[in-house]
Amino acid sequence: MPHPDWRKPPSSLGPQRIVCLTEETTEWLYWLGQEHRIVGISGYTVRPRRARDEKPRVSAFTSAKLDKILALEPDWVVGFSDMQAEIASALIRQGIQVTVYNQRSVGEIFSVLQQIAAAVGCTAAAEVWTEDVRAKLLAAERTAAAWPRRPRVYFEEWDEPAISAIRWVSQLMGIAGGDDCFPELAQASLGRDRIIADPSEVIRRNPDIIIGSWCGKKFRPEKVAARPGWASITAVREGALFEIKSCDILQPGPAALTDGFAQLQRIMAHWAQRQGRAGESA
Repeated sequence: MPHPDWRKPPSSLGPQRIVCLTEETTEWLYWLGQEHRIVGISGYTVRPRRARDEKPRVSAFTSAKLDKILALEPDWVVGFSDMQAEIASALIRQGIQVTVYNQRSVGEIFSVLQQIAAAVGCTAAAEVWTEDVRAKLLAAERTAAAWPRRPRVYFEEWDEPAISAIRWVSQLMGIAGGDDCFPELAQASLGRDRIIADPSEVIRRNPDIIIGSWCGKKFRPEKVAARPGWASITAVREGALFEIKSCDILQPGPAALTDGFAQLQRIMAHWAQRQGRAGESA
């Protein structure tokens, strides 16, 4: 690992050779104009698209090419979640500086983005971005507060077994105007703790909207609608089944707070408009 020269001015300090084990850090550093610091990225990276052409891919989510990472001589490796603990441990034993974040809520996402920005000397730019995004979230929340009724929303992160929304997705749905059908599960950090053991519970909770984001697999609304007993669910009867790509909503970084949220907002607003028209014609 290269050793920083303390004699150089502060602008040249901070990590110069960063490996990003997950996508959100890569996207954020590109947005900050700090992509020159990145020397390795996750193989799942799609935001920004050009990162795949410009940077070597050195990891999946729960596995990594350790020899390739070490050959890059990183001075900072950034990961996300307890699921990357083994990768982090192996790199730490090799003397590599590793930070693994565990952000699960909207507030924690903002906090982590600020921390990363501070590490590369971009605090001011990050604060401007944060205030802009926060303002948009607050405006959306105010708009939804005027609706006479909020839709019940079932968000499915995986299908076999069915896994409900992680906390930041549940919170973003709430800000956009919907109520998570499984708010109690959203408090659990791990996917295994958000498994819906009894699929008939979704029928009982009767969502108005179903959103699928099957973590790297295409959402199949017709398959969902064909599940035993699900034809009686309001969302299925009214054809309110939607997909949001996992790269837009399941990465705890800029994508979820911008493009992912915008898609949630459009889905909720469309539902509210339909309800308004139905009320007028009743």
